[in-house]
Amino acid sequence: MTKHAYIELGLAVLNTEAAAISALTERLDQKFYDACDMLLKCQGRIVVTGMGKSGHIGNKIAATLASTGTPSFFMHSGEASHGDLGMITAQDLVIALSNSGETSEITLLLPLLKRLGIPLIALTGSPDSTLARSADIHLDVSVAREACPLGLAPTSSTTAMLAMGDALAVAVLEARGFTEEDFALSHPGGHLGRRLLLRVRDIMHSGAAIPLVTSDTTLKDTLLEMTAKGLGVAGVIDIDSNKLVGIYTDGDLRRTFEKMPDIETALVREFMTANCITIDAERIASEALKIMHDKKINALMVVDSNGLVQGVLNMHDLLRSGVV
Repeated sequence: MTKHAYIELGLAVLNTEAAAISALTERLDQKFYDACDMLLKCQGRIVVTGMGKSGHIGNKIAATLASTGTPSFFMHSGEASHGDLGMITAQDLVIALSNSGETSEITLLLPLLKRLGIPLIALTGSPDSTLARSADIHLDVSVAREACPLGLAPTSSTTAMLAMGDALAVAVLEARGFTEEDFALSHPGGHLGRRLLLRVRDIMHSGAAIPLVTSDTTLKDTLLEMTAKGLGVAGVIDIDSNKLVGIYTDGDLRRTFEKMPDIETALVREFMTANCITIDAERIASEALKIMHDKKINALMVVDSNGLVQGVLNMHDLLRSGVV
């Protein structure tokens, strides 16, 4: 096959699947609302089940629901009739996926779900199927054709199922008032979790590690403090109140030597940056990153509401913590 042929086939697949998703927009009606309402009111877990490719899609839908505030898990339809049905409680709700609506492993479960009084939402491509007629709510995810040239491999149909599952999950997410921080709590190991959960206090240098001098410290002693602590910055505090009055950075050092002062006698208060930008220890670390980026600075002093120094952090700390 030529390069052109490969590209043409790829475009045909994408266009076919895009059309399948587009067609779903006309079906978001009262049934979709009822399904969202049923999911939102469920007091237990959402149990998603399916076989084959529909099962793989169901697994992803369950994962999306779980990560967006709706407790959910996937139950393999084939294993359900061999004991896994015991996973379901009277408070749960089942979402069943089957393009044909006649998957035997799922239809076998229908009488048992009815007996247990478990609400059932079905996603099928056949509104007249056994599964569709047995469900409390049926969502039509039928497609005009599969993207597979043979019309056999589940392609458009699974894409439509996945899109409808995402639509349900996001609609319910919004109804729950689910926030970025809620999302991060279920993703603590990921980059987003670190960005949204990590606070300044978790990564700042504190105690004896803070480079600090008083306002009447000489430039020489200030440089010695900066070198000893290795952060490229020194906080300057008032000798009487201990409150932060300024900061002395590598940038200030370069500007200082343009004036060639006597570092043995010149005081840091004459060359420091007064009224410097600070941050509270309880702020999200990603906020510190934004401040540094917007203000084009590489370090922040951390102070409390009284102006007393609690810590210091620089861009390297943010890099090491994975916030950047």
